[in-house]
Amino acid sequence: MSRYVEPTRMDHLFNRVVAGLTRFGISLWGSRILYVRGRSSGEWRTTPVNVLTLDGSRYLVAPRGITQWVRNLRAAGNGELHVGRRIETFSATELPDAEKPAILRAYLKRWGWEVGRFFEGVDASASEEQVKAVAAGFPVFRIN
Repeated sequence: MSRYVEPTRMDHLFNRVVAGLTRFGISLWGSRILYVRGRSSGEWRTTPVNVLTLDGSRYLVAPRGITQWVRNLRAAGNGELHVGRRIETFSATELPDAEKPAILRAYLKRWGWEVGRFFEGVDASASEEQVKAVAAGFPVFRIN
C-alpha cells in the first residue's frame, strides 16, 4: 500500500510552529525534530515528529503515510532526534502490520486531536478489526 496524504497549508504552518518551538528546546507533547539523511542526496532532512513511548519501547508513526521522511528512514535505517541542543541518535526498525494496532491506538489516544483526520474515521475507540484494516497505510518504526 502506498498511502500518502498531501499536507495542507495549515499543516505546513502548524509544523513550522512546532518545529520552531522544538528547536528552542520546547517540546510540545513529545515533539522532536527528526533528522534523517536523504536517500539520494545524503543531506540531512528535517521534520517535526511525535515520539510515542509504549510499554518501554519508543515509536515513530507516520500519520500521513509514505512521506519523504519515511522513505529516507527506510533507506538510512537511523537518524537523530533533536530538542533544543539535545541530540539523540537512534536506529529504526519498521514494524509489520500485525504489530501496529496497539501502537496506532496509543498514538491516537495521545495525538488524535492533531492527527485524527489522517486516520480515515478510525479513532482510539475503534474496534481491533477497524485498526487492523487501516494499519498497512501507516508506517511505524521502533526506535532505539
